[in-house]
Amino acid sequence: MVWRMSLPEDQAWMGRALQLARRGQYTTHPNPRVGCVLVVGHEVVGEGWHERAGGPHAEVVALRRAGARARGATAYVTLEPCAHTGRTGPCALALVDAGVRRVVAAHLDPNPEVAGRGLSLLRQAGIDVDVGVLEHQARSLNSGFLRRMQYGMPWVRLKTAGSIDGRTAMANGQSKWITAAPARSDVQHWRALSDAIVTGVGTVLADDPELTLRPELWEEGVAPLRPQPWRVIMDRCLRTPVEARIFRTEPERVMILHAAGPLQHQPNDYPDGVILQGFDGPNLEPRRVLSWLASRSIQEILLEAGPTLAGAFMRASLVDEWVLYQAMTLLGSSARPLLDWPMQDMSQQQRLSLCDLRQVGDDLRMILRPQACLPD
Repeated sequence: MVWRMSLPEDQAWMGRALQLARRGQYTTHPNPRVGCVLVVGHEVVGEGWHERAGGPHAEVVALRRAGARARGATAYVTLEPCAHTGRTGPCALALVDAGVRRVVAAHLDPNPEVAGRGLSLLRQAGIDVDVGVLEHQARSLNSGFLRRMQYGMPWVRLKTAGSIDGRTAMANGQSKWITAAPARSDVQHWRALSDAIVTGVGTVLADDPELTLRPELWEEGVAPLRPQPWRVIMDRCLRTPVEARIFRTEPERVMILHAAGPLQHQPNDYPDGVILQGFDGPNLEPRRVLSWLASRSIQEILLEAGPTLAGAFMRASLVDEWVLYQAMTLLGSSARPLLDWPMQDMSQQQRLSLCDLRQVGDDLRMILRPQACLPD
């Protein structure tokens, strides 16, 4: 596979394709977010994005809008066109049949059913192909899809809210509210990006959260296009109350993961539709849990948990991205910390990379990357 130095106009048109791909950021699960722009000369003749799983892919939408004007066009696609038939036909063949002259792809598709076959099919048809334009930006758009395809693991975002002195709750468990309403509304964006929201039984017992999307807070018109994210409770001994608020909305989208051994409740105690999954051994090992979730096509996870579970994921180097909301308030030294991660020596400190910093209402939002995690 040959990568060529991209031209400024290629970068500009690929940038437009990425803008289109982001329109499907909440609705394509488990498919990747993809945009396509068809250009003849300096004119866009068709463009589109993948809106939801089972619907037409971005290339097909753009070709339909272009019609006969697609002949001789350059197609800018944020991911290698597919070469297999699933719920839709192969996009590479659609581009060939439409008479496209050139295809510029941001990067290869690691899906074993594609993995270079789409570009090979295009080249065999005499179409010029270039790869690697705005690759980093395109890969960031589909971090969960790429992680699951390449490593059999989901992409994990940890979301926490704390005080300026790094505390998440008072010693007695009180935590409402540390951050203000704008920051709490901003969390809906991260929930909507996710296939699953993972929490621990401790959070369920302390806060009794619903962990649902509230459509009025994230994007008008998106709600009908997707179900609630899976809500996953890691509950070693099945202590989750059967009347917990998390079961009020779409209980069939709730999973409770438990270990072997004595259980406080029995699986048939819970509402109809709730999925219970047992794991061998006395504990729930986070890496094994993530692997199991990935096997169910769950590829982007928002970890909304207390310091114990959050610390366990961080210690195991399983957090890829940390979304940290910081309120301009002090909770004091007896309040609970962000993470349960005892350290005794400066050599144990964990460096983080700051990827984004912005103000949300009166609070700060930081996006951090632990340096000890799998590559993108």
